[in-house]
Amino acid sequence: MSFKAKRCGVQFSPPSIVLIYQHKDNNSVRKRIIPVRNFSKYSGKARFTYTRHNNPRHRDYLDSVSHRQLEKLHMVLRDHMKGFSLEHSLASFHLDPEEDLNKLDDRELTRRKEQMDELFEKNRRHKDDPDFVYDLEMDFTKTSQEKCSWDEESDDGF
Repeated sequence: MSFKAKRCGVQFSPPSIVLIYQHKDNNSVRKRIIPVRNFSKYSGKARFTYTRHNNPRHRDYLDSVSHRQLEKLHMVLRDHMKGFSLEHSLASFHLDPEEDLNKLDDRELTRRKEQMDELFEKNRRHKDDPDFVYDLEMDFTKTSQEKCSWDEESDDGF
């Protein structure tokens, strides 16, 4: 049988993935709770990867769930076990334009770049889209007159 995931989430006690899916054959919508065994606040992504790929009972159901979505669920579940609130976990998925990416470690920087790529693909317009405009012109005028050191004229003549 083939399944299409409609919604995906986590259940904190016991640690589980909750999947709302639809049968492609008869269009019936069902709910499946997939336990994540031996999960702790120190568990890595390998626990979710194992649940997805190596467990034959759940593999067909989780094939339609993206790897990125499972990573998000893993982080929410792990943060909950560490004592963080759900709001704190969800806030970590939003990009802060004022955040200094130079101060992040490699793992966090990679995560932020993946988030930016995901946001770019979500907002990207293709030629086949109904609201596609070929030669779109936009005026990006600055509202604040921010001065930078390279904006000032130098005496060197450059």
